[in-house]
Amino acid sequence: MASLAMNHVLERIALFQFTPTHCVQARAMLGWSVEQLSREAEVAVADIQRFEAQQDVADAARLALAYRFEAQGLVFFPGFAPGRSVRAQGMAGESVGRGDFAMAE
Repeated sequence: MASLAMNHVLERIALFQFTPTHCVQARAMLGWSVEQLSREAEVAVADIQRFEAQQDVADAARLALAYRFEAQGLVFFPGFAPGRSVRAQGMAGESVGRGDFAMAE
């Protein structure tokens, strides 16, 4: 199990790598509306709209969005469109919920 410090570092990396443009692109890749993403990530529609408009939102909301997309197999790197992750054969995908990661608000 990762330490609290390691979780904090991983969250900072996720926040750096996941951009508003990624959010728009990832929704398009999955065919999700803002409303569907809101339900899936448990983030308010207004927060998603603000984030996609490149306005400030809470780190917790951004992490929830990034982690929900990652649970769908998407990966994010600055300067590149989202990509699909390659999972080892035989590994089952696991769903990630908001309670599965630490969030500093």
